[in-house]
Amino acid sequence: MGNLTDGGYAPPMTIRLADIAAQAGVSEATVSRVLNGRPGVAAATRESVLAALDVLGYERPARLRRRSAGLVGLIIPELDNPIFPAFAQVIGEDLTRQGYTPVLATQTPGGSTEDELTEMLVDRGVAGIIFVSGLHADTTADMTRYDRLRAQGVPFVLINGFSRLVRAPFVSPDDRAAMRLAVTHLAALGHTRIGLALGPRRFVPVLRKIEGFQGAMAERLATPPERSAELIEHSLYTLEGGQAAGAALLERGCTALVCASDMMALGAIRAVRQRGGSVPEDVSVVGFDDSPLIAFTDPPLTTVRQPVRAMGQAAVRTLLEEVGGAPAPHSEFVFLPELVVRGSTAAGPQVRQAASPGDSAGVHAGP
Repeated sequence: MGNLTDGGYAPPMTIRLADIAAQAGVSEATVSRVLNGRPGVAAATRESVLAALDVLGYERPARLRRRSAGLVGLIIPELDNPIFPAFAQVIGEDLTRQGYTPVLATQTPGGSTEDELTEMLVDRGVAGIIFVSGLHADTTADMTRYDRLRAQGVPFVLINGFSRLVRAPFVSPDDRAAMRLAVTHLAALGHTRIGLALGPRRFVPVLRKIEGFQGAMAERLATPPERSAELIEHSLYTLEGGQAAGAALLERGCTALVCASDMMALGAIRAVRQRGGSVPEDVSVVGFDDSPLIAFTDPPLTTVRQPVRAMGQAAVRTLLEEVGGAPAPHSEFVFLPELVVRGSTAAGPQVRQAASPGDSAGVHAGP
């Protein structure tokens, strides 16, 4: 059987690269690159060479045997935001049903970077990697890191944040449609001064949400972009970030706030209460994600539901197709979000003032 010599794979004298190349229908140089784990080999070609080894009765190198064991890496940015554990659960369950073992890698402040986690997963011989809200979503990041990963023959899929510079399949919610849903709902309740709280501008989902928000404000309320731009506040995707952004937007006279995450929305509700107001009586708040347990907050949060299950399953299906030798195109699979109306939104102040004392202008809390 073959053995590892000086870090590479050296077949014994009775085994010829030419035999493996003929069986796989590739060149001997390609066989050598696969057996030594070198970059520059397509996933389908790599699988053909490994299959040829099996057919001819040769033992795979140890590292390549690990790759065939069915490990799939999942890299998420954090666990504090409940939407990321939700993605991890859906993806992990679907991978397990397909016979693969998920390997969760999480970034932490001061801990491993995305590049370090990727290297660790590749060293473990994962069959592929799914990235959720990674550096691919950052317009200022160097995208050549993904070219290097593809050159190593490791298939990958990216969730949330599209880049034309990365040759890989993407899975995203329709961020523009999400903002149209939120603004349309609030405008129908009589709100005319609607603020938007979201993360740093360099991220693709942020840019898309801004486009959707300004388009909806122009269409529904005849608010031109230069005016709606004054109602946008950038912060962090945290409770504290939402509180800071919410406070700034309340200072600008907003009676309704659309937040780019449920965590930010909870922070915005805190900002309203710190000013002596209440939600939704004084200010309406809409979140984004529909994170687990968000329906049980006080008040239950109206939010735009990110289709986590459909997105996670699509990412797994696309990745495993490529692992199986069917490369996925460089495209983006976009999923429509859903508005879930609960108790954090109600009629705007102008509607309440116009209503007679006996009228009820609120919105009934949804499920």
